[in-house]
Amino acid sequence: MLKPVFMTTLIFLSGCTTIVIDEYRRSDGELAMGDSVVILGRRHSSDYETEPDLISCVGSELHNPALGVNIIPEKEFVDIMYPWFEPRTAPMHVRSLDRLLENAGVRERMEAYGVKYIVWIDGSTETTASAGSISCTISTGGAGCFGFGTWDKESDYEASIWDFRDRELSGKLSADAKGTSYMPAIVIPIPLIARVKNNACKGMAAQLQQFLVPSSGASS
Repeated sequence: MLKPVFMTTLIFLSGCTTIVIDEYRRSDGELAMGDSVVILGRRHSSDYETEPDLISCVGSELHNPALGVNIIPEKEFVDIMYPWFEPRTAPMHVRSLDRLLENAGVRERMEAYGVKYIVWIDGSTETTASAGSISCTISTGGAGCFGFGTWDKESDYEASIWDFRDRELSGKLSADAKGTSYMPAIVIPIPLIARVKNNACKGMAAQLQQFLVPSSGASS
């Protein structure tokens, strides 16, 4: 009887997270049948790289063919466009698309995949503070832990939406999420994790959906 109660407690307890989404819109989304969207992470900085799992998460949350949102996975797109979207060669500004599309091979592959929007996500999630300690012992009488630990995480991401066909910036979104996780330990450590990056992913994906398919806002 004790085990099921313990497992239920782990599932429903978690750290708290706050998230703030800001949006700057120059034009509404205009996805048509057969159009595709690419979600890419910026990795040009020496201090950090936008995590591949965050890009994969946003793409998975946003992919919805029934709603007309077809996402090309990041790795697939970078591989087919090699080497033009590698970190060292990727265009940093929307005006760079003119020069990039002078390459017939690049232009043909982008058109073959029906690319309408390229979404660049820049940022990262970091641990900003931690405190407390937990000690564990093992003896002939058994094993156990005692203590309390806590740590703060902060996500800071910005998405720039490029209209590939009109070669212009359609808008920008930012997602700032903060949360504190806790780890009380009385015999057994119990992690209460604040899902900061995951919540930033879901918040940004929901806002991108409303941006790219404005009519979906009421049902999202």
